[in-house]
Amino acid sequence: MATNKARRVTMSDVARHAGVSRTTVSFVLNERADAGIPEETRVRIRASIEALGYRPNAGARALAAKRSEWYGLITEIVTAPFAVDVIKGAQDRAWAEGKFLLITAGDRDPAMEAAAFDKLLEQRAEGLLYATTWHRAVTLPPAAREVPVVLVNCFDADGALPSVVPDEVAGGHTATRRLLDAGHRRIGFINLDTGIPAAVGRRQGYEQALREAGIGIDDSLVVPGHATADGGYAAACVLLDREDGRPTALFCGNDRTAMGAYDAIKERGLRIPDDIAVIGFDNQELIAAYLRPGLTTVALPFEAMGAEGVEMLGALTAGQPLTTTQVTVDCPLIERSSV
Repeated sequence: MATNKARRVTMSDVARHAGVSRTTVSFVLNERADAGIPEETRVRIRASIEALGYRPNAGARALAAKRSEWYGLITEIVTAPFAVDVIKGAQDRAWAEGKFLLITAGDRDPAMEAAAFDKLLEQRAEGLLYATTWHRAVTLPPAAREVPVVLVNCFDADGALPSVVPDEVAGGHTATRRLLDAGHRRIGFINLDTGIPAAVGRRQGYEQALREAGIGIDDSLVVPGHATADGGYAAACVLLDREDGRPTALFCGNDRTAMGAYDAIKERGLRIPDDIAVIGFDNQELIAAYLRPGLTTVALPFEAMGAEGVEMLGALTAGQPLTTTQVTVDCPLIERSSV
């Protein structure tokens, strides 16, 4: 069970450390020039604040009568294609719980992220969400232990923080099962970069579906596409130009690789889906909905993950234990015209 019970430094702690009264500390924090406090004392109090890691109003967050009703969201995906979905899911669920959402960018810059945590804590956020563009392990600054934190589309490298992530294995299985149901038995897989959770999980789902259909695993049908359109094009060329016969369907690790695969297929005079079927992953609307034919794909459930993250955060801030420290969310199939 994930808990955040580390003792918070109070204004009284600062006063004892500096050898002054709590009122004197308050005057310094509020920059009361009329209080007649010597500069030497002000310097000593500021040094104590720094040494103890005191944060204004941190103690008040624990008092139910003075709860801020704010949740914070720190994310690198403010300008990413999926930003609207994760923010909408989190905002809608927060609003339903009577909370408001403060959003700040992290941009994968450790200094910026540390400052974002500090600022949100100074605003007395009751709990924090941390969301990433792509599914991976993350390490957060020490301030992340001061209030309940839930990770979205990522997980704690140390395993100490709760998280909500997409069910990559089930998503890979869904994509492959759709191609099998359409009658395909020779299915190429253009995967993402080796080793990342999405690549590992989606391949596991792909292989699981093939085994369930009684089809042996052919590693030569799996080619990395590096998550880019150029990589997808190059990988599709390799699969389509095989001397032992091309696949009749391609499962692409994301929609960008599928976009590149479309070009390789059309260059060879092949038709989608009549000659070769294609399925993607992510449901990146600007790509999937506007390819011709429209790309059937498996959606990353950003809106659902944002909502689930807030629900977990609500339980933690209410002092309720979580039944699991990691929740996986289904990745739904979005039917268009490429299968």
